[in-house]
Amino acid sequence: MNIHEYQAKAVLKEFGVPVSRGVAVFSADEAEKAANELGGPLWVVKSQIHAGGRGKGKFKEAAAGEKGGVRLAKSVDEVKTFVSQMLGNTLVTIQTGPAGKQVNRIYIEDGSDIEKEFYLSLLVDRATSRVSFVVSTEGGMDIEEVAHNTPEKIVSFSVDPATGIMPHHGRTVAKALGLTGDLAKQANTVVAQLYTAFVAKDMEMLEINPLIITTQGQLKALDAKVSFDSNSLYRHPDVVALRDESEEDAKEIEASKYDLAYIALDGTIGCMVNGAGLAMATLDIIKLYGEEPANFLDVGGGASEEKVTAAFKIITSDPNVKGILVNIFGGIMKCDVIARGVIAAVKAVGLQVPLVVRLEGTNVEEGKTIIRESGLNVIPADDLDDAAQKIVNAVKGAR
Repeated sequence: MNIHEYQAKAVLKEFGVPVSRGVAVFSADEAEKAANELGGPLWVVKSQIHAGGRGKGKFKEAAAGEKGGVRLAKSVDEVKTFVSQMLGNTLVTIQTGPAGKQVNRIYIEDGSDIEKEFYLSLLVDRATSRVSFVVSTEGGMDIEEVAHNTPEKIVSFSVDPATGIMPHHGRTVAKALGLTGDLAKQANTVVAQLYTAFVAKDMEMLEINPLIITTQGQLKALDAKVSFDSNSLYRHPDVVALRDESEEDAKEIEASKYDLAYIALDGTIGCMVNGAGLAMATLDIIKLYGEEPANFLDVGGGASEEKVTAAFKIITSDPNVKGILVNIFGGIMKCDVIARGVIAAVKAVGLQVPLVVRLEGTNVEEGKTIIRESGLNVIPADDLDDAAQKIVNAVKGAR
C-alpha cells in the first residue's frame, strides 16, 4: 500500500526524522490560510499523487500552466495561483504513463535553503532476507540513471535483524555521503530513526530523494516515498486510515475485498488463473502469440464459487477486455468449483466476448461436464498452448 508524501513525512516525524513544516490542502480556498500559517517567504507547492517524477512532470490541461507538479512560490498570491492551476488537473510523469493521474490534493511546504542533495532508501533485500540501505551522493536524480551510468556512486548494505541498527551503520552512511563532524552525528541519528520506522510500521520501501543538507547545517528529508507490506496492514489500522482509494484502480480495490491477487494491465485478454506462477506463464504465452493480457489475476488455491464469480465480474468490468481465458490447474482448487463460478458470473453479467476455458486436475471431468451442459458459448482447450492460441485467434477474428 502506498501513501502520499505529506502522509509519509507525518509518519517519519513520529520517529523524530527531521522534515520541513507543511500543510496539506484539498481545495483552492484552503491555500491562502495554509500559506499564511507557514509564513514564507518561500513556499513549495507540491502535487500529491502516487508516482515519482512530479517535478519533471507536465499537466495535460493548458489551464494548469507549463510548470511541473512541484513549484516554488514567492508570495501568498502565487501559492493560491499554483494550487488553483494544479488541483483537479491531470499530471503526467515518467511513472504514471501517458494517462497520468488527477491531482486531488496539494502539499504546501516551507522552502529550504539547500547546500547539498543526497539519495537514501531502505528496502527489503530478498537475496539476504534483510532490510538494506541504498545510499548515494547523487540526490535529486533518478536512482536508476545513477545505477546505470555511475554505479560506483551507490553504496548499499544490509542490517542483521539479530542486532538491529548499530552505530557502525550510521558511520557507513556518513562516510558514503562524505559527512564529518556534527553532520556525521546527525546522519547516525537519522539512519537509526529511519530503520526504526521501517521495521515498526512494516514498510516495504522507504525512499528519501533528496535527503539534504541545509545552509544552516541540518540534515533533512526533503521528500519521502513510503509503501507498506499489505500483508501486515491488519497490525496497523493507523496506516490503513491513510489509504487513498482515488489513487488506485477501482477493479483492484474490488478485488482486494475478495482477497484476490489482481493487477490491471493494458491489454485485451482478461485472465483468470490459479497460482502466481501459472498466471505469469499465461500472460507470457498470450504475448508470445501476439496479444496483450488485460490483467494478472490469481484466484488462489482454495477459492470459493463466490470468489470465482467476483473475479469473473471484475474481468468483464474492464471495457478493454475483448476475450477471456480461464486457465485452471486443480490441485487444492477444484475444477468443478471454477466451472460453477464461471457459469454463475456469466448468468449475472452476461458474456459479450469470446471465452476460452482450460481445466486440468482435481474434478476436471466434472468441471468440463458442467461447462459443456451449461449451454454457454465456451471454447474448450486441451492445454495452455492450445488455450492461448484459441483466445488470441478468437480476439483477432472478432476485430
